[in-house]
Amino acid sequence: MHDTADLIAETYALGTGPWTMTPVTRGALGQIWKLSGADTSWAVKELLFGCDEEQVRREAALRRAAERLGIASPRLMPDRQGAYVSRPGSGSPVKLYDWIDGTPADASDPDVLDWFGRTMALLHRAGADETEPPSGWYERCPQDDEWAALHTEVRRAGMPWADALGRFIATSARELAQWVTPSGPGDLVTSHLDLQPQNVLVGADGPVLLDWDNAGSASAERELARALFVWSGGNEGNVEAGVRVARAYRSTGGPAVVQGPQSFSMLFATSLNYVRVQAECAVDPTVTAAQREFASGQVVAALSWVPDPAAVSRLCAALDGQGLSGGSGRSTSTVPVRRR
Repeated sequence: MHDTADLIAETYALGTGPWTMTPVTRGALGQIWKLSGADTSWAVKELLFGCDEEQVRREAALRRAAERLGIASPRLMPDRQGAYVSRPGSGSPVKLYDWIDGTPADASDPDVLDWFGRTMALLHRAGADETEPPSGWYERCPQDDEWAALHTEVRRAGMPWADALGRFIATSARELAQWVTPSGPGDLVTSHLDLQPQNVLVGADGPVLLDWDNAGSASAERELARALFVWSGGNEGNVEAGVRVARAYRSTGGPAVVQGPQSFSMLFATSLNYVRVQAECAVDPTVTAAQREFASGQVVAALSWVPDPAAVSRLCAALDGQGLSGGSGRSTSTVPVRRR
């Protein structure tokens, strides 16, 4: 990777080397590398599945707005031509960020939970008045015929998790899909859309929000609900953590309120869609073997992360009991199986 490191350093005018690149972590969209040299370090995100440059412009704009509100994040660096995405050599497109030294956020730390609630409120205020409809990733999920076709391909490929996927399609996928609906235009914001503890590092100056690649339009209510579920630990979590985040969000002027289980449509949609896209990638002959292997592992993991309606009900009840939901005083905390 020595030649690639030097080429990236030249593209971004980082100075003379020698430069080295070491792999750090692999995410759903790409590989993170640490670029080191000239007594500095940078984070390089290699976009393995291509790049939507309009999406990157949204990311850069939201970062700038968030920075004005005091939200710390790694800078997204332009190259010599002022572009936020470069294509050094013949490889994948890359983005360059500040390297952040820090420790993973502790989602049980009250100070971190308060910081996150305040930060989400500031993001929603900064991104107010969005008019573009959200991406289908957040608004819809696979239908029965789409799942059936995918399951046929998975079985044909002999994937070891084919039976587990079939059981998931027949049970959880069908149940959660009943709650996935298009959002209305009333509370759309431009936001981060991947607000989870894994995307926060605590550095010398406090928490830093990472991984803004998905920035775009969403329902503030639905992003709030999804974040509360994730930050309270998901299915096995501590609902009091979600309550604390919601309280900090409200006290900072966050505009959204969880109304009940219907508010979790975005959580359900993204969970179902993630299983689908990873299963598709795992049997896709046009991607690399490494990408198929990664996707296969992600399917197994994602099937164990699928939201449990009972956990959503517990969180709704806790918010309701603290006067932090739109259903306060009403019975909105149970997630029944709705029939079409």
